Amino acid sequence: MRIVLFFIALVVSSFLQAQIFIPKFDVQGHRGGRGLMPENTIPAFILALDSGVTTLEMDVVITADKQVLVSHEPYMSAAISLNPEDEPIRPREESKFNIYKMTYEQVKLWDVGSKMNEKFPQQKKINVSKPLLRDVIVAVENHIRNYSRYEVDYNIEIKSEDDSDDKFHPKPEEFSELVFALIDQYLPLDRVVIQSFDLRVLKYWHSKHPEVRLSLLVDNLNTIDENLKKLGFRPSVYSPEFKLLSKTEISYLHAMKIRCIPWTVNDIKDMEELKAWKVDGFITDYPDRARKLGLTLRPQPVKK
Repeated sequence: MRIVLFFIALVVSSFLQAQIFIPKFDVQGHRGGRGLMPENTIPAFILALDSGVTTLEMDVVITADKQVLVSHEPYMSAAISLNPEDEPIRPREESKFNIYKMTYEQVKLWDVGSKMNEKFPQQKKINVSKPLLRDVIVAVENHIRNYSRYEVDYNIEIKSEDDSDDKFHPKPEEFSELVFALIDQYLPLDRVVIQSFDLRVLKYWHSKHPEVRLSLLVDNLNTIDENLKKLGFRPSVYSPEFKLLSKTEISYLHAMKIRCIPWTVNDIKDMEELKAWKVDGFITDYPDRARKLGLTLRPQPVKK
């Protein structure tokens, strides 16, 4: 009986530990490293690994056949996409190509790397399609095992809005369970962070999967206390747009044992200032710039 009680206490303790403060500087490759490679693609994530990031940041959506797909938008974005005939689409048409209404076999016929995003002129052109999350994990773990030799975390954003339920994605409960089932199959949960702007998503994970770390994404002018009150609990990470952040707010979050990891920090001067302010890391399109500042890890090639 004592052994059973000890095991229960251990399990409960691990659940409670999921949201605790973990002191390490965390450079996250935004959508991999979209400043240099097509966003949310396997080449982008491999580049981020080779740049020494400690976390891969990515977004997921759901296809018509219930596959977990890595994509920022739940549709084919005109900014980066060429249709199966290698033709661009117009911005006003993009929402017609709703990934939630397309099978993965249909999605993978689209090229999201050859057109290149005009906002990132350094980005390399590659003929590449949107990958399944499971394929990203397999490719990343193989690269870790065979080259970089250190494990990274996965910061996975669930892209949902209440007015898009059952139109561009499932309701939060189904969406979350599809994601959980996949990551539970492929990864230890202590290497996963789930982030979202959608409070419904975070509340669901906090209730159903309390062993997983959570990150509250913030793009509003509310105070920290106002945002946390709406959420209803203290997450592991508070992740605001970096321009909304002050040094005082970082200290306030640390006093509550909440890590502060802002997005999307691309300018070297901003990286340096935020590091001086004692942020716990940042999300960036340019992990190579963070490497120049000595903020990333150094991969250790396998000796042949």
